[in-house]
Amino acid sequence: MSTTADLRRTAGFRTSFAKRQAALLSGFPGGFVVQDPEFAGSHEHNQIYVDGPVDPAELPALADAALAPLPHRRITVLDDELGRACVPVLEAAGYTHEQELVMARPGVAAEPGLPLAETVSLAELRPAVARQTRAWLPKAEQSIIDHLVERRTARLRGADEVRFLAVRDEEHAVAASADVYLDRQQGIGQIEEVVTVEDRTRRGYAGTLLRTALHLAADCPLFFLVADAEDWPRHWYARLGFRELGLTHSFSATLD
Repeated sequence: MSTTADLRRTAGFRTSFAKRQAALLSGFPGGFVVQDPEFAGSHEHNQIYVDGPVDPAELPALADAALAPLPHRRITVLDDELGRACVPVLEAAGYTHEQELVMARPGVAAEPGLPLAETVSLAELRPAVARQTRAWLPKAEQSIIDHLVERRTARLRGADEVRFLAVRDEEHAVAASADVYLDRQQGIGQIEEVVTVEDRTRRGYAGTLLRTALHLAADCPLFFLVADAEDWPRHWYARLGFRELGLTHSFSATLD
C-alpha cells in the first residue's frame, strides 16, 4: 500500500479513536468537536479536529464558540497542505503550532528470550503517571494533574483493544509506560504516550515498550505512532524500522 494510502488510514484511525472516546461529539463542515466535561483540563479530550476542507480564517471563531468557556483552545488538522495554510492565520490569532510526524511499520512478533512489558491496569499505572505529570507541570493545579492522569479511562473507549503497558524497575515500580490501541479486523494499531520516568532513562525500558507493542500488533500490517517532527525520538523510531508517512498539524492557545 502507498504511503499516501497509509497516511489516510492513520488519519481515519485517529478520528475514529477521538470520536469513540468523546463524551460529547458535534460536527461542522470539514470537521468535528470532541468534549469531555469530566476531563476539562485535557486538551486531547476537548478540541477541534479538521479532517476535511475548511477555510482557515473561520477556525479561530469556531474554536471560541465550540470550546467556550474552557481556558484553552486546541485544533488538530489532519491534512498537511491545509495545516500549512492554517499556520499564518492561527499564529496571528495567538496559537502555537506543532508539526506532528506520522511514522509507521508492520507489527512483528518479538524474538524469543527478549524481555517484554506487561499489560497493567490504570490503578497500577496511576502513581507513576501522576508523579511524572507533576514533574512536567510543577505549577499546575492539582485538578489539572488529576484530569491528565484519569483521562486514560476515556481512552478505553477509543478502540476495539486498548492496553496500558508498563516496564518495572528493580524495585518493581513502574519505570516506563505506553498506550497501545489496536483494531485487528482492520489490521491497524497505534502506540501513544511512550514515557520513561525521568530518573529511569537510558536503561532500555522504552525499547522494551516498543518491542512489546510491535509484538501485540504482529497481525497488523500498519502500526503507527505520532512523533514531534522537530524532536530527537523520530530518529530513534526510524532506527527501529518506522518510516515517515507525512505530517499533520496541531495548534493550541491558552486564554488570558
